[in-house]
Amino acid sequence: MSKGGLRGWLTRNIGRRLGGRALAEAEAEARRAEARLREAIDVLPEGVVFLDAEGRYILWNRRYAEIYHRSADLFSPGARLADTLRVGVARGDYPDAIGREEEWLAARIEKLTAPTGERHEQRLADGRWLMIEERRTADGGVIGLRVDITQLKRQAADLEDALHRAEAASRAKSEFLADMSHELRTPLNGVMGLALALERQGLTEDQRAIVGEILDSARALDDLVNNLLDYGDAAREADTAPTAGPMVHAPDAPPLRVLAADDNPTNRRVIELMLGAAGADVVSVEDGAQAVQAWRGGAFDLVLMDLRMPIMDGLDAIRAIRRAEGAGLPRAPIIVISANTSPGDLEASKAAGADRHIAKPVRAEALFEAISEVLES
Repeated sequence: MSKGGLRGWLTRNIGRRLGGRALAEAEAEARRAEARLREAIDVLPEGVVFLDAEGRYILWNRRYAEIYHRSADLFSPGARLADTLRVGVARGDYPDAIGREEEWLAARIEKLTAPTGERHEQRLADGRWLMIEERRTADGGVIGLRVDITQLKRQAADLEDALHRAEAASRAKSEFLADMSHELRTPLNGVMGLALALERQGLTEDQRAIVGEILDSARALDDLVNNLLDYGDAAREADTAPTAGPMVHAPDAPPLRVLAADDNPTNRRVIELMLGAAGADVVSVEDGAQAVQAWRGGAFDLVLMDLRMPIMDGLDAIRAIRRAEGAGLPRAPIIVISANTSPGDLEASKAAGADRHIAKPVRAEALFEAISEVLES
């Protein structure tokens, strides 16, 4: 063999040997890199999965297999995640898919084939909840993240339950205050109303002094009730009309026809005395149903409506009257006279169709002022 031929043979032979060694070293390095990658993702507390562009498994970590332990037997390189989902649905692994299997699968696979990184939740058959996030990789594959959020869901449910309990307690408190307002102010309205009516009679000086003491005590009790119930500025402003001053009279002819609805006979008597002294013609009823019936049968210039009444309450009665007016009957001004004067009560009266809302104990001046306003408007 010539010297040149030997040189070529040596070059080719050495090159093949060196190339084979480089390839082996490169392959060994690749295996070491893959092992390091597996070790790195296996220590992550979240489940991680890598898919190729066709949605087939490439790599997943230990946590991912633990999360989906019911389907882990289906994981293998080259298997399709969509097929794993279909088997899991058939096994009942996904409660939200029960009864709508194909619809659930279609929606889930759509998210898988077109990942946007948008997070969504997934419920498993063992009661756990997962947060899922999937993103496209540079080579067209998918990297998926699975986070167990079961504890967070439980905490959120506990918080929501606590919120509901707090709301229920608040409603109970409001209802209690409304009940207390009604039960305390209703008899107080009778005491003050009758005392005011009596004060205007021909009394002796001693009798007038006694009536004055009754009124002072009633007003002190009224202030105590207001402070106890703490209904706020709106309620107090509605209940602070002056208690002295000239009597307002209804027009001389024809007399004002008033329908008054209140389930308490003393309160009805107070209204009758107040308006009767002003020359008004008062028809009294004791519940909302009677009020609606009476209003349909008579031509009334004004309706005075209590809120808390049996059979039909005041708000329902106001709504029934307003609906009937919409059918062609003339509109009647309606004034609510109630012991319930919280901002919510005022808003409810307005929403039902009342023109004014005044508080019990009712003062004659406040009542006549409200009547003048609604009749003039």
